[in-house]
Amino acid sequence: MSTPRRPSRLLQALPAPVRWLALPAALGACVAAVYWPSTYQPPLSAPSPDAKAVGPCQALMKQLPDLIEGHSRTTPSPYVAVWSTSPRTVLRCGVPRPASLDAHAGDLGPNVDGVQWYMEGDGHGGNTFTLTLHQLYVEVAVPKGATPYPADPLAPVSPAVLATIPDLSGQLNTPSD
Repeated sequence: MSTPRRPSRLLQALPAPVRWLALPAALGACVAAVYWPSTYQPPLSAPSPDAKAVGPCQALMKQLPDLIEGHSRTTPSPYVAVWSTSPRTVLRCGVPRPASLDAHAGDLGPNVDGVQWYMEGDGHGGNTFTLTLHQLYVEVAVPKGATPYPADPLAPVSPAVLATIPDLSGQLNTPSD
């Protein structure tokens, strides 16, 4: 019966320059995997908001900032805004309630300028933030690498949300100073 070769013996069988570069190459690959910009792009599919969401969504789209982190905005559909971050940051108004919100109701996410957002991973290292405690759902998809911090796009978007999307009591709010 033969015994399996130990990894150290396998490494010793390699030429010395290959052995010397093996560890730095492996570390470099790990660092690149962690810090390499994501190639994932969030979908641009337009939601189909119900009738009560159409007016507030149209008002929100008019009040959204033209720039986020210095990146310009386009509006490919009446309910979708896209900022040219790399990868792109996408806001969709009138989306369905996230199924995972029920399971994580106590685990919301950041409260930015008086706006409560639910945060969940997008499966690609980034995050999707969904407006909560309001009469309709607005989603902001922030892929890995789009901004220095995942919640950065929420600060410029939140004042427009407060001014256009009614809270659960039906009231519009003004941004706090």
